[in-house]
Amino acid sequence: MATREEARQKREEKLDELHEKLTGAVEQLVTGEDWTDALRFAARFRSRSFNNVLLIWEQHQAAFEQSRVPEPFPTYVAGYKQWQQLGRQVEKGQPGYQILAPVTGRFASANPSDPASWYRLNRGEKPKPGEVVRSRMVGVRPAYVWDVSQTAGEPIPEPPSPTLLEGEAPDGLWDGLAQQVQAAGFELMRVPHEGMIHGSNGLTDFDAKTVAVRENMDPTAQVKTLAHELAHVLMHDPDQEDARQHRGIGEVEAESVALMIGAAHGMDTTGYTIPYVAGWAANVNGKEPVEVVQATGERVRKTAAGILDLLDTAQVPDGTPPSLVRDGPARKTAEQDAPARSPERSRGRRVEPLPEPARGREQVGAEGRRL
Repeated sequence: MATREEARQKREEKLDELHEKLTGAVEQLVTGEDWTDALRFAARFRSRSFNNVLLIWEQHQAAFEQSRVPEPFPTYVAGYKQWQQLGRQVEKGQPGYQILAPVTGRFASANPSDPASWYRLNRGEKPKPGEVVRSRMVGVRPAYVWDVSQTAGEPIPEPPSPTLLEGEAPDGLWDGLAQQVQAAGFELMRVPHEGMIHGSNGLTDFDAKTVAVRENMDPTAQVKTLAHELAHVLMHDPDQEDARQHRGIGEVEAESVALMIGAAHGMDTTGYTIPYVAGWAANVNGKEPVEVVQATGERVRKTAAGILDLLDTAQVPDGTPPSLVRDGPARKTAEQDAPARSPERSRGRRVEPLPEPARGREQVGAEGRRL
């Protein structure tokens, strides 16, 4: 029987192996098309961290090349016991895909507002009377998931997938995104042409608290632009520390969020343009490109997932088998977080040409223009 120390060493070896796999997967994201392929995949597994998305992707590709799975892309992944809960069993000889699972600890404090007052509770230890207890992530451990194609048993119910005609925007997506722009304190404006916003498809102005989208585009392009600008609103306020640190890749992040939102709604994402990864990943001082790609991918995934959770729209599945409930916040609609607005207001108002902006902090991101 393995001792505790031997078990710890084996776990550390597995973690080292996982990190090597992850680094290899990140290093393969060289071109803009590599990155967009990863984001399209992440849109279908958006309930998982970006690191785990890459790990699942890399291991499933290897399984397909070895003829262990019938399709090049997985559809639903879950743990061994989770598949059993759904009446399915992992088939004999099918190895799982290793991912990084969080390890949490319980912490207690009598004065929660004082960061120094928190201390970790031992297993089975109870807090003192009056103390507040919270869980925090303290590390990671190796865990395994299997794709549905590696299991057999009860059929998986297939939710309807969104279908779109060419140039058509998903039903309710514009209004849902518009409500989130307005909930963030910005006014949404629709302008007749790009000449009114300096040649751009869209423009976010943090000083004036406005988001403008030109309306001489088809509905798909308009909603894609609105998603891009909403990402700027949520991620790139010049007063935010993260935005200042990631100034060189702000457009990459906004376009990546828009791509994930589009992919989650079954939209054609071939027109999304993201430059070579090496160009923007090397622009953050003091960090290796691999670190930048991982951090950017997770920021993009979290932002896109947060936006999608607030939308009451038909979306492709998120990689979790239907009817399986994973721990996490319940999905809510934007109306729960924002004051009620009329349908006309959520669509934005039409405006006269915008004045030439002063050069400064207010103009953060103009969708459709290269940086």
